[in-house]
Amino acid sequence: MKHTFLQVALGGALGSAARYGVNILAGRLTQGFPLGTLTVNIGGCLAMGLLAALLAHRGGQHLAPFLLTGVLGGFTTFSAFALDTMTLWERGATATALGYVLGSVVLSLAAVTAGLAIGRGIFA
Repeated sequence: MKHTFLQVALGGALGSAARYGVNILAGRLTQGFPLGTLTVNIGGCLAMGLLAALLAHRGGQHLAPFLLTGVLGGFTTFSAFALDTMTLWERGATATALGYVLGSVVLSLAAVTAGLAIGRGIFA
């Protein structure tokens, strides 16, 4: 278990650094549009799908903590959200998958709004 946490931590550091690099590059290319976030979300989801299929079909599940949770989790948690949603969908839990998507988006936006309001009230 201790080694799994280390794998996730090291992978997360790599993924976070990669995300930062993409955001720096995208910031130089565009002004006012979150191209970096869009890029890591889409790229991370593509990588999550490819790696999840590869690891499942080629016996590489032992690499999942480092690659999926660590690297891709540090790069973008949106990829984990997308894989969780598709897993529910493929299991036939369509209503649960849709509820998860709606709940995640709406509640996350509400949480950011609440956090901003509370933070501005305290720190402004």
